Amino acid sequence: MKENYVKVTINDNEIEVPREYTILKASVEAGVKIPTLCYLDLHDLKMINRTASCRVCMVEVKDRPNLAPACSTPVNDGMVIVTHSNRAIKARRMSVELLLSNHPTDCLICPRNLRCELQALANELNIREIDYSGKMNEFHIDSSSQALIKNQNKCILCRRCETACNEIQTCGILSALNRGFETIVGPAFNLPMVETSCTYCGACVAVCPTAALTEAFHVPKVWEALNDPEKYVVVQTAPAIRVALGELFGMEEGSIVTGKMVSALRRLGFDQVFDTDFGADVTIVEEAKELLHRINDGGRLPMLTSCCPAWVSFIEHQFPDLVDIPSTCKSPHIILGTLIKTYFAEKMNIDPAKIVVVSIMPCIAKKAEAARTELSIDHHDNVDIVVSTRELGAMIKEAGIDFNKLPDEEFDHPLGESTGASVIFGTTGGVIEAAVRTLHEWMTGEELKQVDFQALRGIDGLREAIISINGKDLKIGIAHGLGNARQLLEDIRSGKSNYHAIEIMACPGGCIGGGGQPYHFGNDKIVKERQKAIYREDENKNIRISHRNPEVQKLYQTYLGEPYGEKAYRLLHTSFAPKERI
Repeated sequence: MKENYVKVTINDNEIEVPREYTILKASVEAGVKIPTLCYLDLHDLKMINRTASCRVCMVEVKDRPNLAPACSTPVNDGMVIVTHSNRAIKARRMSVELLLSNHPTDCLICPRNLRCELQALANELNIREIDYSGKMNEFHIDSSSQALIKNQNKCILCRRCETACNEIQTCGILSALNRGFETIVGPAFNLPMVETSCTYCGACVAVCPTAALTEAFHVPKVWEALNDPEKYVVVQTAPAIRVALGELFGMEEGSIVTGKMVSALRRLGFDQVFDTDFGADVTIVEEAKELLHRINDGGRLPMLTSCCPAWVSFIEHQFPDLVDIPSTCKSPHIILGTLIKTYFAEKMNIDPAKIVVVSIMPCIAKKAEAARTELSIDHHDNVDIVVSTRELGAMIKEAGIDFNKLPDEEFDHPLGESTGASVIFGTTGGVIEAAVRTLHEWMTGEELKQVDFQALRGIDGLREAIISINGKDLKIGIAHGLGNARQLLEDIRSGKSNYHAIEIMACPGGCIGGGGQPYHFGNDKIVKERQKAIYREDENKNIRISHRNPEVQKLYQTYLGEPYGEKAYRLLHTSFAPKERI
């Protein structure tokens, strides 16, 4: 037998497994499926939720009087396990029936209908009746935020959300409160989510097995706008949408559906279909110029990219002493919303008050970001409605559109023209690579022949690289996932960091792994396939450097003036302020 391995017998099949394995992991090695509910192994994110609270994975262990939870019971040498005895099956059914006895039965109108793990498990165990009855919990539904809905009535106390919030994202918002039948998972003092320091990153929504946590559903607002003849409805789509939307229609992970997505949006009735990538190109022109200004004029370094609203909220609440280091540049979809209601409205002679800007985003934090007053222009929101990738998929299905048979169509112009640099905004490392492409040409005055900066790419949570430009070494840091961001920010605070620029994305993998994307959390394979697709889309672009975008050049020449100049700064930049940590 191998060193540090033990022999266990599972359903009369003897196997050798590592000593640190649980019964559940050993059963996987033996090809035996044990149902689970609260258990979640996010190996790639170094997080395991094995609270053993649901008691669904109970098995029999020889010479033990009680059943054992497979997810949390370690194996030992000579252990004999029976996973599907009558006793174990009966215990599982009882556990699920008890959960169902205190669970709403409004499955037909539930946001997670047909995608609910509790529902799927009840079907798998052939539960047709619930033998237990009694008092059911009745909690207030928290819809206080623009980003997510917390429905405690549907919580099964699996505590996955707590693990994601505290271990992966290190936000520390969610924890178990009260005892016994009154136990809930929520913020301290069960405050409304809008009164907490929640970043709305969506990690909790992504791991919730039921509809206890869901994104705020804004689809009805979109339909209302589309059916209002007085409104001119413009839609924009983030780069990460085009490499994930196809999954909702049975396509393989990493399928690029840009053309079909544009076609679907036109059929839904939008008056203009623009690309957030155009806003990303403008973002790079502004951020690169700002970074150059800080480097040359002794400004505050490192400069942190500020495209991700969840991480911006994170620094405001958790590191208020560092709010002067992020770039002041607004995020791409807010920039494009601003340009739609100023530049485009003037160009087309449309009253901005009649324009409704809808953003399709991979991130539920964008919903909260759009409501931030400091991002508005003349007291009007630049983006009126934000819907997630999942919500767009729901709209397409609701409209009866056969997505897979749609022809490929192009974005509308002028705000649909984009470069490969803007596409890679969708993955970790992409924003800073796009900035380096532009910065390289500006610092050298020469055309950049090799635009791929492989040193900035990858999937590791924390990375760094040194990029030499014109004899100057730029040290760059990259983090994705707020736990990794915390480590990076603590190094800055302590003076250990000597970076020039840092990119931070709240979601593991960047926007491709966003909390509003098709459910995937912790599946590194899916994230990697989406990342590959992002880089393929970049490679297929004729222009791959942001400041070379001819429509962006025209925008500055005819409207904005000098990049990072007075008018550009007034329209495209903002400020951040410390916020109380609750």
